[in-house]
Amino acid sequence: MRTIRQIYQAPPKHWVGDGFHVSPLFSHMDEVSKHTSPFLMLDYGVPTEFAPNFGAPRGVGSHPHAGFETVTVALQGEVAHRDSSGGGGIIREGDVQWMTAGRGIVHEEFHSKEFSERGGVLEELQFWVNLPREFKEVAPEYQALPKENIPVVQQGDAKVNVIAGEVNGTQGAARTFSEINLWTVDLPAQGHAEFYLPANHNVMLVSLRGNVSVNGRMVKPTELVTFEIESGKIDLQAQDEDVKLALFGGVPIDEPVVGYGPFVMNTREEILEKIRAFKAGEFGLID
Repeated sequence: MRTIRQIYQAPPKHWVGDGFHVSPLFSHMDEVSKHTSPFLMLDYGVPTEFAPNFGAPRGVGSHPHAGFETVTVALQGEVAHRDSSGGGGIIREGDVQWMTAGRGIVHEEFHSKEFSERGGVLEELQFWVNLPREFKEVAPEYQALPKENIPVVQQGDAKVNVIAGEVNGTQGAARTFSEINLWTVDLPAQGHAEFYLPANHNVMLVSLRGNVSVNGRMVKPTELVTFEIESGKIDLQAQDEDVKLALFGGVPIDEPVVGYGPFVMNTREEILEKIRAFKAGEFGLID
């Protein structure tokens, strides 16, 4: 079996804007990130009940990014996105939005109008995925990945939504700039499944709902598992309830990571240039 490096308990939750109640499972600014490349960050927007709202939508207003990609997976509820590349849309349960910030973009994320007015539970994952040096200056891009376009593969008793990467020859929906797997996995109560991911990948797992045995160790919801870079299977055994989890990883990007707020580059000088470019209006505006 692939060796578990460590199991981390979720840090305390905090609000991002007024619309997203998140548990920051890891960040490129903490120690865990040494073992998560090419993933820089993961915020889990825990299930949160919102009352109907007929005023200004809840969420996060216009803000910049550069040097990486943001990936938002809608698990419950609806999120509306707009950005300065002209990309945007509403993601609903099972949908994914994959935004490449590249050389610089401005975007906003709010509860959709329909979700705001009816209220309900919002739950989502947001990943930050690093871009290798050679792609940090690519043009911004937005990939809308509706649920019906994301392949579903049966693996043992599990159903695997292949957002990116590959499962048993089935390619994921997203185009990526480096070798990445990003899957959500649904495992029924008492169900069992085995996964073999490439030996040269950093691999991580987070349980979202239900207790699950991972290579013989019990993992509870919101706990993050990191694995050694080595060959070996990942053995999942659900307990007495259905399990939903995210399984993801990729080839580490062996380059310096310099982060400053919404910018992630390779050097301090590049960060200063992004700050200058944003202030000069070079990231564009949201129409």
